[in-house]
This record gives sequence, structure tokens and C-alpha cells, in this order.
Amino acid sequence: MIGTLGILSVQTLTHLAGVTPGTYASRNTLPISPSVTSSGYRCQGNPFRLTTLDAMTSPKPKTIQTMKPETAAKKLGVLLSATPAEFQAGVVSRDELNELQAKPPTWLADLRRNGPHPKQVVAAKLGISISGLARGGITGPLTTAEIDELKAENPAWLERERSVQAEARKEALRLKQR
Repeated sequence: MIGTLGILSVQTLTHLAGVTPGTYASRNTLPISPSVTSSGYRCQGNPFRLTTLDAMTSPKPKTIQTMKPETAAKKLGVLLSATPAEFQAGVVSRDELNELQAKPPTWLADLRRNGPHPKQVVAAKLGISISGLARGGITGPLTTAEIDELKAENPAWLERERSVQAEARKEALRLKQR
């Protein structure tokens, strides 16, 4: 009865004091009726029939896994707002995502090449963390040209964040080797 939120099962409703759970409250004139086992539980089907695993191993119909466009865009490494309207409007199946990754259409190849890029891609291209982007004052998406311009300028905050990222990688490697 724990976790049933006050709803009693059929077994609980038919259970009476002194009656073995799973059996019905009745008087048997025979010591053991043929449909009840010696312990008082009813047999389901033929007790001598061997059961196989066929029912448990039979192939189930495969369900199609789908995801929201936001999730698919994140997995593809592109900014959702820059994708075509038909991509933003519908759901994406796992097979469609694999197809997009294997053979990217022109719009996806252009987005990956020129941007605008989401913050995780911008951070990876600059060699810093997403937190480092925020500390540097970059909160929105950047194009490839803007990222290249930042790399060429190499501001002090970018150098500092790259060194912080390098130290974090060294520490993670040291901890992994322990």
C-alpha cells in the first residue's frame, strides 16, 4: 500500500484476515482443490509446461526517436535561429540527424563554415571555456569572420582565458593519470 496514494488494489480489497494473499476467501470441502497449489496460490496455466524465452526475446517494433529542433541544432553545432524555417518548425528523427551529419545539405555546410555560431562553438574555436566567453563580455553568437578578427586582435582577456583553459586541461590530465 506504500505509494498507492490511497488506491487499494484488487488483491488488497479481496484480502481478508486469515486468508493467504492471492487466494479467494472461500470454504473448501476438499483439503486441496485441483486449481489451488499446496501453498494456497492458484496455478496459472499448466504447471508442468516448460516456458521458453520466445515471448521475452521476440523483436518489438522499433519506435522512432525524435527530438526538438533546439536539441538537433545543438547536436549539429549550429545556431537554431539561423537554420531554415522548415527545420525549426518540425521534429527531427534520429535517422534524419544521422543523415544531416553524414551528408550535410548546403545550408548546414554554410552555417558550419560561416556562422553565426553558438557559444559552445565560439568557445571551442577561440580555445577557451564558455565561462571565459562570458567573462570576456561575449554573450551572443559570432560569425567566423568575427572570431578570426578576435584571434587576430588577441585581446588581453583572450590570452588570460586561454592560459586558464590550458591550466584546467593540465589539471584534468594530472587527475586522470592518478
